[in-house]
Amino acid sequence: MLYERFERVRRLHPLIHNITNYVTVNDCANILLACGGSPIMADDPEDAVEITAICGGLNLNIGTLNQRTIPAMLAAGRRARELGHPVVLDPVGAGASRLRTDTALRLMEEARPTVIRGNVSEIRTLASGSGTTRGVDADVADQVTEEGLDGAVAFAKAFARRTGAVVAITGAIDIVADGERAFCVRNGHPMMSAITGTGCQLSALTAAFVTANPDAPLEAAAAAVCAMGLCGEIAHRRLTDLDGNASYRNYIIDAMYRLTPAALEEGANYEVR
Repeated sequence: MLYERFERVRRLHPLIHNITNYVTVNDCANILLACGGSPIMADDPEDAVEITAICGGLNLNIGTLNQRTIPAMLAAGRRARELGHPVVLDPVGAGASRLRTDTALRLMEEARPTVIRGNVSEIRTLASGSGTTRGVDADVADQVTEEGLDGAVAFAKAFARRTGAVVAITGAIDIVADGERAFCVRNGHPMMSAITGTGCQLSALTAAFVTANPDAPLEAAAAAVCAMGLCGEIAHRRLTDLDGNASYRNYIIDAMYRLTPAALEEGANYEVR
C-alpha cells in the first residue's frame, strides 16, 4: 500500500507551492526534489495566488510569520481550496503566541487543509482554539508514549472528524489519522530532533505525497511520515565519528533521494488502529 503511494510521487513529479519557514526553506526544496517532487516558493501576496493556481498542491508553514506572508498564506489557501488542490498546514509554534495561534486557526477555516501536521502541543492548541474535542484531549500528554497511545489516537481521530482533515501528530511515535483509522508509526531516530527543520521537510514531503494521491490522503500522509522516519534511520547508520548534525541533515536528504518504493514498503514500521 505505501509502495503505491510513493511510486506515484516518483512517477507524477507533483509541483508543490511552499510558503514556509525561511530558516528551512532550502531543505524543504531539496527534500521535495529528493522524493521526486518539484518545489516552488512564492510568498508575496501578489505572486502567491497565481503560483498556487499552477501547482498541484500547497504547503503552508507558519514558522516565521510576518505581515507579508500572512496575507499570502490566506490568499493562497483560499485559491487552493477553490481549485480543489491539497493543502498541508504546519502550525509551527501554535500556542506560543497569539499571532501564531490566530493565524493557524484562520488558515484552518479559510483553506480547509487536507492534512494538519504538527507536534502534539500544536495540534492540541488548535483543537482547543477551535472549540473541538473537549474531553477527548484533556488527558493527552505533551509527548505521545506507548502508555498514552490509545488516548492520543482517540484525540487525533476526534480532531480529524471535526476538521475533515487528516491529522498527523509527529514525535517519538507518530500518529496519522482520519476520523476512522490511525497509523501509528515507529520509524525515525532521536537525533532527528537535533536538526532544525525535519518537521518542515516532512510537511513539504507530505504535500507531495497527498498531491500525487488525492484519492487516498490518509495512506499518502502515512507513507510520507514513514519515509521521513526511515530516511532518518538510514542516515544515522551512515554517520561516522567525524560527522555531526550538519552531515546528518544532508544524509537524510541523500537517503530520500536513494529511497525506493520497495525499500519503503520493507522498512516502514507501523500499525493501524
